Order: sequence, then C-alpha cells, then structure tokens
Amino acid sequence: MPFSPEDPPTGTEFIEQSLAERNNPQEAALRPLTFEDFAGQEKTIERLKVMVGAARDRDEPLNHILLSGPPGLGKTTLSLILGNEMGKQVIVTSGPVIDKPADLAGLLTNLSEGDILFIDEIHRLPKTVEEYLYSAMEDFRIDIMIDQGPNARSVRLNLPRFTLLGATTRMGLLTAPLRSRFTLQSRLNYYDHPTLQGIVERSCDLLEVKYQTDGAEEIARRARGTPRIANNLVNFCRDYAQQRSDGIITSETAAAALELLEIDQHGLDEMDKQVMRVMAANYRGGPVGLGTVAVAVGEEAHTLEEVHEPFLIQEGYLQRTAQGRVLTDKGWQLTGLQQPGGAQSELL
Repeated sequence: MPFSPEDPPTGTEFIEQSLAERNNPQEAALRPLTFEDFAGQEKTIERLKVMVGAARDRDEPLNHILLSGPPGLGKTTLSLILGNEMGKQVIVTSGPVIDKPADLAGLLTNLSEGDILFIDEIHRLPKTVEEYLYSAMEDFRIDIMIDQGPNARSVRLNLPRFTLLGATTRMGLLTAPLRSRFTLQSRLNYYDHPTLQGIVERSCDLLEVKYQTDGAEEIARRARGTPRIANNLVNFCRDYAQQRSDGIITSETAAAALELLEIDQHGLDEMDKQVMRVMAANYRGGPVGLGTVAVAVGEEAHTLEEVHEPFLIQEGYLQRTAQGRVLTDKGWQLTGLQQPGGAQSELL
C-alpha cells in the first residue's frame, strides 16, 4: 500500500515499498539491500562504506555522490542500499523527467534532513534546471522567481541538508561545474565471469529455480558482464527449462535457451554480429562512420553507440579511430569472411 508523506517509511521498508511500486515483485526481490549482498565493484563499495561510516559517526547526511558506467551495473541498486545503510528515504527520479526548475524545486522542498535524491541519467537535465542545483548542493538553498515583468521578485527557499546521488551512462556530457560539486565520483565497470556467476546463482536461489553449476556458468558467460542482463537471462532460462526440459537449468538447457534468443557463446546477439558482417562485407572492415553503419543495419546510431559498441570494443572486436570504426582481426575471424590485404590490412 502506498505510504503517506506525513509518515514516510525509512531504510529497508522504504526500499522494498518503492521497488514494489516501480518494478514487478520478482525484479525487486533480486536487488540486494546491503553492501554485504552486493557482489563486485569492490573499489566503489569500499569508498561508499567509508563515507557511510563517517557520516553515521558524525550523525550527518552523506556528501554528494556521482556514479557512472554502462547501464545495468547497479547504480540504482547502490542508491537504495545507501538509503538502507543510512536509514533514510531515497527519492528516485531521472533527468528527462525534471523538465523545468519548478519540478526540481518541488522535489527539493519535500525532502527531509538526510534524505537521498537519486537522479538517474543526470546528464540529461536541462541547463536551466542544472544551474538551480548548484546553490542547492553547496548552500542548501534555491532562489525562485515569483510573477513576471514589473512584479517579478526573487524568493529564497532554505532546504534541508540532503544528499544528491547522480547516475550517468555518459560522464563526458556532464558540465564541469556540476561534476565538481560531487564529493565522490566513482565508475562502475563490467563484471567478470566468476562474480556474474555468483549473481546468477543468487538470483536462482531467490527465485527458487533448480540449477546446476555449469548452467549458471553458461548464463554468466553470455550475460555481457552485466547483472541486469544476467537476471533477464535467468528468467528466460527458467521458463525454457520449465517448458522444454525437466525444470532444471543445466548447461545444455541454458545453451539451448540462449541460442533461441540468438545469444551465442561469446555473449553476442544478432545485432552485434550483423554490425560486424556489414562492416566486413560492405566496407572492407572500415574505417567507417557510425552513422553509415547504423543506416546499413537499420538501427539508431545512439543505440549502437550505447548498447552494442561498448561490449564489442571491450571484447576486442571493434576499434574506434579518428577515421571511424574498424574491425579487428578478432572481429574478422568471427565473421568467417576473408580479410582483404593491401593497404586496408595496413590500416587494421
């Protein structure tokens, strides 16, 4: 049941309730609620533990924190864990939702002492809204304009000491004045296979899914180093095992389920492979511009850059150069096509 503003829940109660409102119960159940349950990202976790411990000892709100990294690595989950560890509310919103300064003023004035305001995709805040954050973060006040023309006047609103927790997938798009106001800036990286396998096994246990270790390992190997993808694959493999097998996720069952999703043993999906095939067959492996590749495969350039390219580059299938995208030797091998010689091979 939704909580009332007059008596807001805190800590774990708030996290569980807010997650239930934003997500389905299964997804909420898979999110860890404490630092001990959160796997991976050891450096970031250690930094956050230091800040939380010091803030609790001084009985002060947390300083402002900025988390960056690809989507699905746990930025939202960490914000909820921080709320639980501090025993405070976590107000979750996103940059595109805050359209004008009045929206931000409404959020800030409804906060209580020590509350955490989590803004996902903070780099997409409008410029006028972002400028209001400067004084709010530093001096815990905002100045808003009342009326217009000759009757216009500025009114100063004092704010409770709060914590701004920003999350972004594109750190480079944040302005320097906003970025410098965060006490801690930490980047989340892709997970290695052993850590991801532990996350898969934990999710299976929470969902009461029967599995074998090699089945969890197969899912982790194809999850692109991302817990969100791993949990999605666990749900599909569970459905596949229930419908096409004996209900147990084995290595063979997981492989068959993921092949049905067109995710191969390298974690590459059909669009990843199509990008490399087009670059090899039509453009001799590059260099070729991102926009040209996007048109050739029928996908938005932004989607290729944000979703597909990071994994392909990290795994060594593509390179970004000043002239454009280039297919590596490893990428050529995966396409099964003959790599051309001559001047093009020198570029590669």
